[in-house]
Amino acid sequence: MTLVSGRPTVAGIDLERATIPELQRAMDSGPLTSAELTGFYLDRIRLLDPRLHAVITTNPDAPRLAAESDDRRRARRMLGILDGIPVLLKDNIDTADRQRTTAGSFALAGSRPAADAHLVERLRAAGAVILGKTNLSEWANFRDRRSSSGWSAIGGQAGNPYVLDRNTCGSSSGSAAAIAANLATVAVGTETNGSIVTAAGANGVVGVKPSIGLVSRSGVVPISVVQDTAGPMARTVTDAAILLAVLNGPDSGDPSTSDSPARPDYLRFLDPAALHGKRIGLWDPTGGTSPETLAEFARAVDLLESSGATTVEVTIPGLDVVGRTELPSMLHEFKHGINEYLAATPGEHPADLAGLIEFNKANADVEMGFFGQELFEEAQATSGDLTEPAYLSMRAEATGAARRGLDDTLRAHRLDAIVAPTNAPAWKTTLGRGDDYRFGSSAPAAVSGYANITVPMGFVGPLPVGLSIMAGRYSEPTILALAYAFEQAARARRPPEFLPSC
Repeated sequence: MTLVSGRPTVAGIDLERATIPELQRAMDSGPLTSAELTGFYLDRIRLLDPRLHAVITTNPDAPRLAAESDDRRRARRMLGILDGIPVLLKDNIDTADRQRTTAGSFALAGSRPAADAHLVERLRAAGAVILGKTNLSEWANFRDRRSSSGWSAIGGQAGNPYVLDRNTCGSSSGSAAAIAANLATVAVGTETNGSIVTAAGANGVVGVKPSIGLVSRSGVVPISVVQDTAGPMARTVTDAAILLAVLNGPDSGDPSTSDSPARPDYLRFLDPAALHGKRIGLWDPTGGTSPETLAEFARAVDLLESSGATTVEVTIPGLDVVGRTELPSMLHEFKHGINEYLAATPGEHPADLAGLIEFNKANADVEMGFFGQELFEEAQATSGDLTEPAYLSMRAEATGAARRGLDDTLRAHRLDAIVAPTNAPAWKTTLGRGDDYRFGSSAPAAVSGYANITVPMGFVGPLPVGLSIMAGRYSEPTILALAYAFEQAARARRPPEFLPSC
């Protein structure tokens, strides 16, 4: 096997190119086993992660899970297309095993979830090998306004595999960096606003922010009961579609999933000709801040049109309202949600948000060496619960404006989807100074609760930039199909080079 020099290969298989169906065929025919694939990734994590800080912990049970999958294969009792496939989880997703769930904070080092998150239950039922937990922006980037994406007290600062001193963006930073660096086949991230798509875009991988209600949030450390979701991160749209099909499903513990559509096979929607005859809205959210990204976007638009799509320039109204009301709404939701999560989670940890604030003060040397906890304190200062009329009015404004903005734009121009640049090239990480986001395109889909996917679009120098494709609620079949067609035409992804700087 080849770990670092050249392309990552195991049993003669190029893991940069191989999709899950191809890995399954190799395991069926004999050149590859789940144990060998899992061992390869564990070795690669040991070799590469000291430079990346993308993985907080590996699962001591992963070799056993892989061996059990190989036993099922020999007995012809496979559990599905994800059986035997190594999956990494963002470390704000509960597992009731020998791994911790910390959200990157030492405050949860003694936390011991009593049950797997619902999505982890689904992964285990599908035979996936839970490989480990990925680093993240501590508390999913909801602790301070000057936080650094990809930094947590437990995991340190995650590095971008393309240029190591550049930021990983988004709070699903470790999941994105790990998949870019081929430390697992696929990973699960979470998003409240941008945490999947911006991290995926900056690390040159595919990220799906599902519609709210498609994937259960039970057992995920919360920020917003209205906007939180988990979703797939992968090197290809094919693998993201396979993972989404396993994550998708109703959960009695999460009422938002009560009308979740059962679509166990998203692969059937993947068509290289899917762009032909479609009407696509072109949205430029950059405000002129990233001409290099816009140049890549222009090339992507040419490709959309040459693939048979009709494009229409659009603007999305109401984003000023979203910008004014989203964060105040989330401050209320975070206090309520984190207090509820802590009360329900066994182990030694602070009892509530007030306790977390005091923990950080008492452990400021490890927790607050680079930035503080302004958002924690603002959330703690909110009053009332989530039935307060003032909160409900503010949340209705935020969600309503985002939904009207997307719905009206899609309807007025008879669009199948809207595309936009996902990210500018990643900035150089400067701990203590906060993030240097130039623009974002995640808010309309995030705040409305609608579907969004990012797919590699191109490069600015050595740094990847992504193309976001968004549409209405439960439009995953449409956006996956369009992303697949673009991916097959563009072939924009290339492996990272682990450059020290640029």
